[in-house]
Amino acid sequence: MERTGCVRNAMINILYELNSEYPQSLNPNKMDYVEFAEKCVVELNVLQAKFKNDFELTWYEDWYYDQATGLLTFSTDDKQLNFKFVSIGSYSEKSHTWKWSWDNTTTLDNVKEPTKLIRDFGQRSDFSKLTEGYFPSEEVEAWEFVAIAAKILNGIGVYRPVNDTGLKIFLVITEFVDNETAQTIKDRYIECQAHEKQRSAFVCNHLIGANKVGFNEAFDTVEDMELGEDDGFQAWCDQCEAKRQKEGEWNDNSQALVEIKLVCEKCYFEMKEINLGHR
Repeated sequence: MERTGCVRNAMINILYELNSEYPQSLNPNKMDYVEFAEKCVVELNVLQAKFKNDFELTWYEDWYYDQATGLLTFSTDDKQLNFKFVSIGSYSEKSHTWKWSWDNTTTLDNVKEPTKLIRDFGQRSDFSKLTEGYFPSEEVEAWEFVAIAAKILNGIGVYRPVNDTGLKIFLVITEFVDNETAQTIKDRYIECQAHEKQRSAFVCNHLIGANKVGFNEAFDTVEDMELGEDDGFQAWCDQCEAKRQKEGEWNDNSQALVEIKLVCEKCYFEMKEINLGHR
């Protein structure tokens, strides 16, 4: 956590240094919020026009954003266009309020972590609207917030879907993702009846159930850890481990005992908790 904070502060300092549109004599702590927000909105209008034109967004009929994968997908029939996004915040027309994603427990960490840069920028600049998590607001302000976010996060565009509860969700698009890479990302996740969409994991059939049968892993794991492209959660019981050790490796004989089951990450760590008593 300390290292993350240091990196974040360094990025904020760089942002100030590169912000050449303001006179060098202007103290960033005294920067005028209204002027800054207006400049960001103007820049966003230009950015958004380019974004829509470059990717021909008006051609696509459907959209879907997925917090688990961090992907926003536009589609028409079998044609898809994918982007990585950051969830900035949400605006409620019912209560006329704004809530930053970094203050929203229902927003997943992987799509809201960068918004802490916006909060830190607000603290350095003394912009209270960027540092208060939840407050009365209007939608025109929400567009100012996403424009500021797009500037700070170096976004390539923005999008505003509406979720199932009627909240307007503001996203900053950060990166285009080719379809092959996007499908690889999506394939790492499964729908779980108990835990909704989670990263996939593989276990031997003996681990399915409430009995303690031992828990052996391909490598040490913790919940929500980052995984390399070639890594995955894999575990097997003591009986399967004994067979593997007898054979000296995983081969046809040692794998004959194993019936591999696909489970979600949360189920995986529940099994680990049952067998090892810790997470």
